[in-house]
Amino acid sequence: MLIIAAALLTASIHSLGVVEAPAVPASVVVASAAVGTSGPRASDHVTGPAVEALAVASGQRWLDALETAAPLTLQAADDDSRVTATAMDDPPSTNLVANWWRGLSPASQTVLTDDAPVVIGNLDGVPYDVRDVANRASLAAGLADPGTSTSLASMLGQVRQSLEQTPDDPRKYLVTLDTRGSGRCAISVGDLDTAGDVSVVVPGIFFSVNGQMVDFTATAGDVFREQATLAPVAAPANGPGIAVVAWMGYRTPGISNFMSLELAHLGADRLVRTLDGIRAVRNDHEPRLGVVAHSYGSTTAMIALSSGRTRVDSLTMLGSPGSAVTSADELGVPHGQVYVGGAHWDPVAGTGFFGTDPGRTSFGAAALDLAGGSDPADAGDVFRQPFGHNDYLKPGTASLHDVALIAVGRGDLVSGRHTPGDTPGDGVVQATLDMYLVRPQDLQPRD
Repeated sequence: MLIIAAALLTASIHSLGVVEAPAVPASVVVASAAVGTSGPRASDHVTGPAVEALAVASGQRWLDALETAAPLTLQAADDDSRVTATAMDDPPSTNLVANWWRGLSPASQTVLTDDAPVVIGNLDGVPYDVRDVANRASLAAGLADPGTSTSLASMLGQVRQSLEQTPDDPRKYLVTLDTRGSGRCAISVGDLDTAGDVSVVVPGIFFSVNGQMVDFTATAGDVFREQATLAPVAAPANGPGIAVVAWMGYRTPGISNFMSLELAHLGADRLVRTLDGIRAVRNDHEPRLGVVAHSYGSTTAMIALSSGRTRVDSLTMLGSPGSAVTSADELGVPHGQVYVGGAHWDPVAGTGFFGTDPGRTSFGAAALDLAGGSDPADAGDVFRQPFGHNDYLKPGTASLHDVALIAVGRGDLVSGRHTPGDTPGDGVVQATLDMYLVRPQDLQPRD
């Protein structure tokens, strides 16, 4: 068990020396949810019953209090960690928020976005173009504030760099910006408000905003571009367009807690809200929605999708260490739309470290054949086999191409796809010595 645990830890490090900083207690972060401003705001000395009412309210009462608050009250509330924590940690249901937002006048929406950007930017159920405007305003204010700490400035700098794009790049949207502790962030490559195909990519351990957000957003861009090449064979969706979310929406484990499932359960709750928020914003024009989960992220995704609180159209798990879920039928995913892939040199896939290995035939997922080779939909394309735990979503791999095919509704074209019962040995990855050898190049940042 210790050998497997060590392999799980080592193989999931994306760069040498990357260890996530511990979370800062909420009591210490009185105003850190708001990333700061470039000077004193008119709200700095505003207190009173209106702010206190927002601080203790919840559900519809909290939304009503936001709607009726004066601009100075909103500014004060946006600097109050109790109010921003409601938006980020215990918000009203996404359907409640979406219906509330639709009922506001354009003038009220503008006031809320301008004067409470931290709250609005992180409130699931608010349209993503609005959240992007609010979060970018918070980002700019924090970067311009001379009082911003060095660590926070570094985190915000990583987010700013992640949002950079060339004229040929798809539009990026800043979906989440939570600067508490080691931070949370989500960036969408493509328009979540309109895209017919939406994929949410969930990372595993050792991911932090300050360490991997730039790389993770680039990976989401790679998934986007691979999906875009499949437009000629894509199954019909509820609208054109693609959006891929680099979802660092939960704090992933570090060296001190990588064997614990506590953060997976917390992350699962946040993932449920994210998925439901996408559907709520789209109302009657829901996209084809899929989750692509890597390593510990697959454990998090299975917890979320077995909760009975959300659903997706497909789930693709790569390098999974397993979970307490014992069957694909327990997940809020249509039959036949759960996929699992494990590279031969991946020491995590097949371990069942956190419970049942989803690669087992008895689990009921479709196993991806990641040996590489030609594309069945286009004989001119040849893909290489992914190598190791961190190679699955790199350009040119069979695994990235399979992920893209599944995302556009063409899992039937996944190279070498086979169904439960076809895998010798019940689908269990047999341990060999080479599985526990991690090459130095596997520990380097992405190409």
